[in-house]
Amino acid sequence: MSYQRFLGRLSAEEQDFYETKKAAAEFYRLNRIPEEIESALNQLFLQKPGDVHGYLANYFTNLCAPARISRLKGSEVFDAQGQLSINVEVFCIVCNKEKSMSSAAIASLFGCKDTSLDWKTRSQERAAHVMIAVQWINEPLNNMLKGQNPCDQSEVDNILSTFFMSHNLEEKNICDGAKEESSSPGEPEVVLSSSLPAPTKDKKSSEKGKKSSAAEKTFPPPLLPEPVLPGSLAIGSVSLAVAKAGAQALGIPLYKYIATLKNQESPTQFHIPVSLVTLLSCGRTSPGKLSLLEEIILIPKPGQRFKQIITMTLELQKEMMRIINTSTKAGATQVIVSDSGAPAVSYDRPEQPLDLITEACTNLGLALGAEIHIALNCAGSEIMDYSKGKYEVATGTLKSPDELVDMYQALIRKYPAVVAVIDPFRREDIDQWEKLSHLMGDSCSLLTDMTCKSKAPPVLGVRGYIVKHTDETTVSDLVSVTSEQQGSVLMGTTCNEPCLDDSVSDIAVGLGLDYVKLGGLSGAERMAKYNRLISIEEDLAQEGILATKEKHGPPLFAENLREQSSAAEGTLSDTA
Repeated sequence: MSYQRFLGRLSAEEQDFYETKKAAAEFYRLNRIPEEIESALNQLFLQKPGDVHGYLANYFTNLCAPARISRLKGSEVFDAQGQLSINVEVFCIVCNKEKSMSSAAIASLFGCKDTSLDWKTRSQERAAHVMIAVQWINEPLNNMLKGQNPCDQSEVDNILSTFFMSHNLEEKNICDGAKEESSSPGEPEVVLSSSLPAPTKDKKSSEKGKKSSAAEKTFPPPLLPEPVLPGSLAIGSVSLAVAKAGAQALGIPLYKYIATLKNQESPTQFHIPVSLVTLLSCGRTSPGKLSLLEEIILIPKPGQRFKQIITMTLELQKEMMRIINTSTKAGATQVIVSDSGAPAVSYDRPEQPLDLITEACTNLGLALGAEIHIALNCAGSEIMDYSKGKYEVATGTLKSPDELVDMYQALIRKYPAVVAVIDPFRREDIDQWEKLSHLMGDSCSLLTDMTCKSKAPPVLGVRGYIVKHTDETTVSDLVSVTSEQQGSVLMGTTCNEPCLDDSVSDIAVGLGLDYVKLGGLSGAERMAKYNRLISIEEDLAQEGILATKEKHGPPLFAENLREQSSAAEGTLSDTA
């Protein structure tokens, strides 16, 4: 009997039912439903799990289509300093349902160093910056990333970077056009920095005549950092949120996801970066006269578990506070907590806090220079008095760049446990960077913060860089930087970190960095990151894939440090 004759003998209702059964069979055949069900039932019988339906649910979940971004949601939040920031939430279609996969917030450098504006003006500018970022997330970026696979980090970051560069170029063209309109023909253009005070003359300098004028001409003027594009905070935040969504979709921790991005496959072993813990702060905001030492940082001996490092640091700080409280020396009793999360002590000379640490280590039986080393974050650019062309190392105490070189050299000779100096000068004082590097030799490394992009030339003598995840920096950017500068990059944080986001710890582990700088042991935003490192370390140890380093790696310690120094000298000679 032919197919048409067979249908002709059926009622209309029976024909519809038959056609539906036929279409269903074809649908199941094309999607291999019978084969998958048969395989699932066979595996179910062999495994005999306690939760039968849970096993089947997991089995078919593994066959689901890859997650796809359905939408982004940007919202205003407050950071650790009570400043406006943004939070990004990523929603994906998973198993035919929309699901909130992740959220992320990162710090912004927008206006963080600008002291020339009053609080109200800074707040208004930051609010505008955040508002633009939220608009970018909820409108254009939401549309551009819709349908993207959250596991395709390089494609997502390429879209974000292209979007940012387009807006950055547009903003630059607007600014250039405004400058041309405001400049009168025949008059030189004057460009002033809103964040740096313009050089001024005092009475003494004006009385010195030609000799003083000649000295002023040799002082390199400040080079303005590249401006932060309003809204750029959206780029880095979205990139991190998508990375967390990708890790969630694959069911792996963020640090393993980051490691796979960098190495193209997940490493067989991981190590925990050595944590540089801020012990003391004697910077400009500290109660004493001393302004030079923004941070005095503890570098623990490698091979210790992270809980041991935290406990040792807390004991050392407790002993230092005991010494301060029992001291009869003037100006050594007032203690507050700095923005970096460490005690800000009242001292007048840089030797005083280093003597305090030495005494505390002696009392606790800690071998300073063996079990503990020290790094000094000087934040040189923040203590420059541009009106005098000198660094104000303490209230009323000014040092020329060359005089500051001698001061650093004397400190390092007196305190051999100091093995790193971070940003001892402005980036513009290139001669002093080179001179100090030669004087220190292999005993100490110069490091600089490369987060604030500047038009200044590369600094000679620098052996390591601190990078932070801020503003338009994408996860792919971090992977690229740490790959290009292998062994010379450490991860740092800013003073206005989000309170609940501990992703920087995962990023540092995933990138395979030797060091991470998270600040002091005070404040929820910092302790969340320290606790995350402890958790990662415990998980790795339980899995049997925790590698323990017995020696410090570059840039702070390295067996080939002398070879690097010789190579740098050869490069300098060739350049000369």
